[in-house]
Amino acid sequence: MNKNKAKIEKFKIPKEVSCVTKTLKNANFEAYLVGGCVRDLFIGKKPKDWDITTNATPEEIISLFPKTFYENNFGTVGIVQEKVSDETLKIIEITPYRVESSYSDHRRPDSVEFSKDILDDLKRRDFTINAIAYDVENGEIIDPFTGVVDLSKGIIKTVGEPKERFFEDGLRMLRAVRFHVELGFPLDSETEKSILENNNILKKISKERVRDEFIKIIMSPAPMNGLLLLKKLGLLIYIIPELEETIGIEQNKAHSFDVWTHLLKTLQHSADKEYLLHVRLSALFHDIAKPKARRWDNETKQWTFYGHEVIGSRVTKKILQNLIVSRETIEKVVNLVRWHMFFSDTEKITLSAVRRLISKVGKENVWDLIDMRGCDRIGTGRPKENPYRLRKYKAMVEEVMRDPVSVGMLKINGKKIIDILKISAGPKVGQILNALLEEVLENPLLNTEEYLNKRTLELSKMSDKELKGLGDKGKRKKEKEEEKEINEIRKRHYVK
Repeated sequence: MNKNKAKIEKFKIPKEVSCVTKTLKNANFEAYLVGGCVRDLFIGKKPKDWDITTNATPEEIISLFPKTFYENNFGTVGIVQEKVSDETLKIIEITPYRVESSYSDHRRPDSVEFSKDILDDLKRRDFTINAIAYDVENGEIIDPFTGVVDLSKGIIKTVGEPKERFFEDGLRMLRAVRFHVELGFPLDSETEKSILENNNILKKISKERVRDEFIKIIMSPAPMNGLLLLKKLGLLIYIIPELEETIGIEQNKAHSFDVWTHLLKTLQHSADKEYLLHVRLSALFHDIAKPKARRWDNETKQWTFYGHEVIGSRVTKKILQNLIVSRETIEKVVNLVRWHMFFSDTEKITLSAVRRLISKVGKENVWDLIDMRGCDRIGTGRPKENPYRLRKYKAMVEEVMRDPVSVGMLKINGKKIIDILKISAGPKVGQILNALLEEVLENPLLNTEEYLNKRTLELSKMSDKELKGLGDKGKRKKEKEEEKEINEIRKRHYVK
């Protein structure tokens, strides 16, 4: 007991936390830190959240603190803190000891009753490493399920019978995987066996809760290990079945791995680089449609995956919508998946082509696209993330980022055109802007007020039909030539 106390006392308990526990104790109530914060203290991590449990009822808790809120069915009272330290926790949550009834929906207890016994509260928790209570005032540790021992062993084990814990809340199966990747602990054999036997419970869990745990796995230091464990335990099929379709899908000689392994390694490198969620998700999904696009080329004697980025963007959107991911994140990920096959042969690609890519993917997303491409390269088994070719491409991007890639970047706008031509707003204004943009994309030096004003007067003399035809004809010709050039480059260099 003293040894455990000494380990915890290496870390400073925030004053606002100890103030809350002291207030409860001074009112003759019990008060313990519990859950993840105690676990983190034992393994040397700074807790992100501080959970307190007590034998006081919600009403008794509220009476002890000046600023509180209570808006749930589980007895949790939020304590609004005044400034105590430079790192003040604005809200600390206190929950009474609870006894929970059966879980008929595998998601939440049918009823909750408050208890006066800390043991009642600890035995309802998911894993032994989360079922340790710590008294800040006297250093007492309550550990009825040997969670301290399991922490020292580095193992994830349910409190009591695994099947019962998972039938109470099927999300605990995903939490087990999340703790595996966050802590680096393996699951004990009985816990793992029970998940494998009861994984279909996950179907009953809300998409929002599944999404939250899945994102935590993706944002962990070891998402590759998390996905491998999800697959091993039979959980992945209930989250993203499309990923399982990539297993064993052989690729061409530019790749060292099947599609599944490639995606995992690409994702892991994005985590190693500590990239944001949308980049990590695009790393995971960028080749998700290769099984659908794969064809055998008798001439080259290898597999091809033409168009997988287009199909993949649609598949990715469906996956993320099913997981109820935010619209902003979906848009970013789908965009990166759609354009991840951008060219990188700097001897062949023109600055005009680079400008068009930026116009499609967006200036705000282009560096994420290049970061993802670096992860993609590592995922193929190549030793260098940033070879000369990619470095040169970055330089080209930087150069053209100063050039117009949209109508809004022209040194003229619709209002100016209306003033010059003394006309009303209408389709002709947009047609002139598009025609001007086509010229400027080819030659950014034309983006001057003097030239654009003059050219506007010239274009205005054309009929709407001629003006529209001018823009459409040039656009079709350029896109056709660029598509042909890009396809030849990809074929020649065994990229898709």
